[in-house]
Amino acid sequence: MSAAKRVVLITGAGSGIGAALARRLASSDVALLLHGRGKDETGRARLEAVATSCQEQGARVDIAFGDLVEAGVGANAVEKALASFDGLDQIVHNAGFAERRAFGELTRADLSTSLEAMPGAFLEIANASLPSLSTSARGRVVVVSSFVAHRFREGELFPASAAAKAALEALAKSLAVELAPTRTTVNIVVPGFTRKDEGKLGALPRSAWEEVAKRNPQRRLALPDEIAATIAFLLSDEAAHITGATLRVDGGLTLG
Repeated sequence: MSAAKRVVLITGAGSGIGAALARRLASSDVALLLHGRGKDETGRARLEAVATSCQEQGARVDIAFGDLVEAGVGANAVEKALASFDGLDQIVHNAGFAERRAFGELTRADLSTSLEAMPGAFLEIANASLPSLSTSARGRVVVVSSFVAHRFREGELFPASAAAKAALEALAKSLAVELAPTRTTVNIVVPGFTRKDEGKLGALPRSAWEEVAKRNPQRRLALPDEIAATIAFLLSDEAAHITGATLRVDGGLTLG
């Protein structure tokens, strides 16, 4: 098989936005390193199913498992991409989770876990990728943040996740400046409440999702593929002059 025109590493690729993005990008011109936590057989099977789907669309695919809270897991994913595809052009740091415990319940250890999984893992991945990103003709980095770092309302607070996502955005903007001379771009996508895959409840109980949708100016939840479409654009050649941007794909949720 001929070499891919770009190699893309996607974290959190087993479901939701990450899986939708992998399927959207998959083609004979693309090689994908799909990373998932893989904490159980169900999670591993989900990521493997996404990989199979992408291969059927012509993409070269490899997968990596590991908890990004642990030091070294992010760097190992980068190393696997380099070993499998002899290069790495684009990174999408999508992995994350919602920590909803409030003050009084939230511990320092809980906050540390959120920080390690999101900005900490991104820092590790970015550092391991710098040589490849700096020399790639199609260098792109996209981090997936969240409305919780921009909207603070009673009943919708995620203190640890908000802090982690805010730190992730700050790191991304700093990296955008550092990589700008190489023409590698770094951008941030901020989803609002997004529909989960079938069978996955996400951060809220099932009964709450209908009420949450009503709070959005568009009166609906986002679809994972709508977020993926924005990320795919930022990875494209057409977005070569966009860097350091924060794009909110939330149906107007953070307008007021």
